[in-house]
Amino acid sequence: MPDTPTNHKDYPQLSAQKEGCGLPLMRMVVLFAISTGVVLHMATGQYKGKLTAEVSLFRTIDEIIEENDVFLADRAYSSWFEIARLSRRGAHIVVRKHQIRKTDFRKGKRLGKDDHIEVWAKPVRPSWMTTEEYATYPDSIEVREVRVRIETDGFRTREVLVVTDLLDPLQYSKDDLAALYRRRWQAELNLRSLKTHMQMEHLRCKEPHRVRNEVRAHMIAYNLIRQLMSEAAMKANVQPWQISFKNSMQTLNEMLPILAAIDNHAKLCQTMLKCCTQHAVGNRPDRYEPRVVKRRPKSYTFMTKPRSQYKPGES
Repeated sequence: MPDTPTNHKDYPQLSAQKEGCGLPLMRMVVLFAISTGVVLHMATGQYKGKLTAEVSLFRTIDEIIEENDVFLADRAYSSWFEIARLSRRGAHIVVRKHQIRKTDFRKGKRLGKDDHIEVWAKPVRPSWMTTEEYATYPDSIEVREVRVRIETDGFRTREVLVVTDLLDPLQYSKDDLAALYRRRWQAELNLRSLKTHMQMEHLRCKEPHRVRNEVRAHMIAYNLIRQLMSEAAMKANVQPWQISFKNSMQTLNEMLPILAAIDNHAKLCQTMLKCCTQHAVGNRPDRYEPRVVKRRPKSYTFMTKPRSQYKPGES
C-alpha cells in the first residue's frame, strides 16, 4: 500500500528492510467456495507480529466452516489442533501433511497400498493456548493418510501425502481424495484473479481505514463477477471454474454503461451471460508454469535509504 506514516503504523514493512525504504504490507487469509470461487470470508492483519500468521488469522474466521463442510487447504493448516477443532464441530478436513511429521504406512490400520488410518496423540499445550481451551480437546484423533503420486510426462514422479478425517475407504476412495486435493490449486488461481486481474496487489489508499474499505470493495466486486460466472455456467451446463474470470470481468465492464442507459435489461443480460460462456478455460492440470518474469525491469539501483536523504543527481 502507499508509503504513508499512518499506513506504516498499522501495517509495518518487512523488518529486513531499512526504515523508509519499504512499503506497508497487509497479510490476508481468504476462504473460497471450491465450486464457484466466491469469497466466503476473509481476515486481514499485519505482515509481522504476534497473532499475525496465516493460521492465527484463519482461527478468527473458521467459525464459518460448519457441520459436513469439507475444508481443503495446504500443509500450513495441517496441525493437530486445526484438524481436531474442525472435526469436533462435525466438519471434515483434507490437507497436505506437514513435512516435519514422519510417515510409516506399516503402522496403524491398513486400508490399501499407501493408505492407512493412524492415531495421533494430543501434543503438548502450545504457549498461545489457555489451559481451559487445551482441556476441551480429546486425548487423540484418528486420521487417514494417503500417498498420492503425480505423474507428468517428461518430469519425475512427485509424491504428496494427504491427511483427512474421511476414514471410510469405500465412500471416499484414494483416487477421490487425490482428485479433491488437486482442486486446491483453484484457490491459487482465485487469488491470482484478485491480485492481478483486479489490480489488488498494490492498493491505492493512504489511510488504513480506507485501505480496509478498498479491500472490501474489491471483494464485493469479485463476488459479483463470480455470481455472473455462476449464472452463465448454469445456462451453459458447465462448471463455473471452466469460464474465464478475466474475460467475464471485461464483458461486464463493457456492458455496464449500456445496462445503465436502457430500460429493458432482460435481453441484454441474456446476451451478457452468453458472451461469458464463450470464454472457456482450458483443462491443463499438468501444465508447468515456472515462476519467471519475461519483462525486464528497469536498470535502476535499489533504494537503500529514505528518499529525502538522496541528493540531486545521486542514484
